[in-house]
Amino acid sequence: MRHAELRFFLNAEHIMGMPALRKRHWTAAAARELIRENPHWPRYELLDGELLVTPAPAPRHQIAVGAMHFTLAGYCNTEHLGVALMSPADIELAPESIMQPDVFVVPEELVPGEHDGWEGVRWLLLAVEILSPSTQREDRVRKRDFYLAHGVREYWIVDLDARVIERWTPEQTTPELHRNEMVWHPAGARSPLVIDLETYFLKGCRLPRRL
Repeated sequence: MRHAELRFFLNAEHIMGMPALRKRHWTAAAARELIRENPHWPRYELLDGELLVTPAPAPRHQIAVGAMHFTLAGYCNTEHLGVALMSPADIELAPESIMQPDVFVVPEELVPGEHDGWEGVRWLLLAVEILSPSTQREDRVRKRDFYLAHGVREYWIVDLDARVIERWTPEQTTPELHRNEMVWHPAGARSPLVIDLETYFLKGCRLPRRL
């Protein structure tokens, strides 16, 4: 199916942030074709044969993404843990899957070289999703389960409305909820990263102070 036909079906049948074309089993090759022709937005992800289509996010979502990346990047560099990055990216943690977490940390030994693609990134130290109305169902359930089952050491869900971060690890059946402070101390780090969440939400995300 050529791109023009794909775009017609996507526009006709997908609901923003929800699986598109439920009756079709998508392959990674077909999803990659869409990604190549649309490298920025909409965002395409492939999960269990379903194509997830996400439109361009609201400004506050991207501000929150940038603030989280800024928070993680310096720490990862100082601790020589790897590199903190933002999507778009084509992370294939399992065959026939393509995921694009908002912010993620690639471990030092898997950081791609100058001419490498994403194929060598087979696990992540951390994946972070910033909730938005169109993606929260997938972020909270299907993506969480996928990430934790395929080599992601920690998964954070940032809820801008509740001003809380849900923290998941593969060993947990319920999340840790962090409202005031977030402490991340991954294996190999000499010291932990301490995130003041009031500062993150008020200054980094530029959310108004609550009355």
